Amino acid sequence: MANPSPSAPPSFRWEPQPAAATLVSQLIERFLEANRDAAKLAQRMRDETGTRLVDWVDTIWLPKSLEEALLEVGFEPDERQPDVWHHPGGIFPRLVIGAENLTLGIKVSDALSFVRAHGFDESHLMGESGGRLRVATLPTQHETVLAAIERQGWRDPSMPIDSSEQIALAEQHACGFASRNRYCNSLKAGFDACANLLRIAIDDLGSDWACPLFFAAERDYWMSRNQAARVQYGRQQLLGLGWANHDHHTYRSSREGFHLLIGVLEQMGFQCRERFYAGREAGWGAQVLEHPPSGIVVFADVDLSPEEIATDFSHQPLPPREHLGTVGLWCALHGESLLEAGMHHLECQFDFDAARRQLAKVGVETMAPFTDFSFLKQAFTQGEIWPVRPSRIEAALSGGHISRELAEQFCRQGALGSHLEILERNDGYKGFNQSGVSDIILRTDPRKW
Repeated sequence: MANPSPSAPPSFRWEPQPAAATLVSQLIERFLEANRDAAKLAQRMRDETGTRLVDWVDTIWLPKSLEEALLEVGFEPDERQPDVWHHPGGIFPRLVIGAENLTLGIKVSDALSFVRAHGFDESHLMGESGGRLRVATLPTQHETVLAAIERQGWRDPSMPIDSSEQIALAEQHACGFASRNRYCNSLKAGFDACANLLRIAIDDLGSDWACPLFFAAERDYWMSRNQAARVQYGRQQLLGLGWANHDHHTYRSSREGFHLLIGVLEQMGFQCRERFYAGREAGWGAQVLEHPPSGIVVFADVDLSPEEIATDFSHQPLPPREHLGTVGLWCALHGESLLEAGMHHLECQFDFDAARRQLAKVGVETMAPFTDFSFLKQAFTQGEIWPVRPSRIEAALSGGHISRELAEQFCRQGALGSHLEILERNDGYKGFNQSGVSDIILRTDPRKW
């Protein structure tokens, strides 16, 4: 039930990896027993943000003696960097072999913010501000080291050499992504304008660097339109963490715009992973894409007919359809996720029960979970209601997609817009729950609110 559809390639039939998860957990526990700063941080993460230290871990540096144990649980050395190990079957930290001290590096959005939030000495910062890699390394405790790692698509263990000119260009493009015009006269013009911005940034910086800058701006735009996101971001930022616990970014697209969306993502270096199709009655499909250098994952939704699952629906233009499903109507009312609407939701990794309980105490309620496996739990916060432009309501009404009653309701009250998604992954499980996603798609149809 939790696996992709039968049409997905075998390499994307994700399974829980309990042996690998146990080994990683043991390494982290060993680290926490020796490092009081890390133990304190882990407790504060759970108590103040509803998150778990394991979900923030970027890299663990280990003694070479553990190679055999890593092989036994499915870790593999990187072909280009044999000291760097990864697990192809799940979501786990990278492991670097041959370190003198057991070192644990956590993901943060901004290393300087992390250092200042905890009152650490800024002299421990390495890397250029605004560059591709910045690391805050804290003092050694009992032969262990805690580090905070800010990455912009840089995966090599060594420090990059970023010139002042490159860093200035990166700042310029980050500002351009944040201020880009999302309102265009035509769908194609909007996608073309976005693609052109990206082309220039990629020419200047390379796709590995341009992609995380683009998605930082996308998260900010989504957050500006979602109160639950602002509340949770504020909680995480008090610890200097930012959104570095993001799991995936969900974009909704019209049928007309879907292949254009995929094209923009592939321009940034995204690779297509599994596809979803929930069945004849559900009326939607999705393409999952991943950007390996940055670890950013996109879940792209679109209305889909039964016969189209056998086609390359991600790259072939989809013809108009008389009936708008949940995704199509959302786009008709709010616009494309890549343009006017922004993301439908950001999904981040949490301690599922702690996050929901803590958010409820500050006025953010969550919907009933749509996945409740031991290895995967998921729930949306209550939806943010957005105003709808009268011209969009009139077009949906004249097209026969909504009733007069719904049109009047949308005019008065607005329509369901966006969410924050609370997710907990265990045993390194990398997949999604197709039946659960189908359920929540139907529950977020603007016609049902």
